[in-house]
Amino acid sequence: MLRIILPYWSFQTNIGFLRIKQHYLHITPWKVAFFIHALGAVLSLPAGFTQFSDSFRRKRTKWHQRLGKTYLVAVLGIGAPTGLILAWYANGRLPSQIGFTLLAILWFWFTWMAWKSIVYKEIKQHQNWMIRSYALTLSAITLRLWKYVLANTLAPDPLLLYQVVTWLGFVPNLLVAEWLIRTSLFRKSKKKLNVVSSSRHQT
Repeated sequence: MLRIILPYWSFQTNIGFLRIKQHYLHITPWKVAFFIHALGAVLSLPAGFTQFSDSFRRKRTKWHQRLGKTYLVAVLGIGAPTGLILAWYANGRLPSQIGFTLLAILWFWFTWMAWKSIVYKEIKQHQNWMIRSYALTLSAITLRLWKYVLANTLAPDPLLLYQVVTWLGFVPNLLVAEWLIRTSLFRKSKKKLNVVSSSRHQT
């Protein structure tokens, strides 16, 4: 992702993805949102990744909090709002526009709920919302992976490909996130039942 994004920091308008968006370059909100969005991706991916290490949270509590705040700013202040602007002008017409709009809204909402839950010391809820939020952050990677795989195996029509990968980029991620959350809840409930059962046998 760094290799993909860094060239855009030169603010050139004839490189990479921008080559197929030349007819949008005169739209100032879109152009500004694009370059800002690229910055948000660089911040949110590594900052969010560190939040899932138990040892890091225990040993580097202050850094966990700092990086968590960086992630919040990267998503709530940069990534999601600019993503909503870019969604309006997305390739793939209405199917892609709806998909990217939904992605931006859910990304903002999940991250906001993660912040809200930690403010109220709801640790487990905070973790669950962060899993959902980061699943959408990873769509920046999974979308490109799906696009590469499908383009090199099925060679579909470019318009259809973009419409399909718009949804494949984040929907499977959310399903995996919910599976992880449900699995974790099941394990914890099972552990509690075992503890209760053990204490009953001892008494």
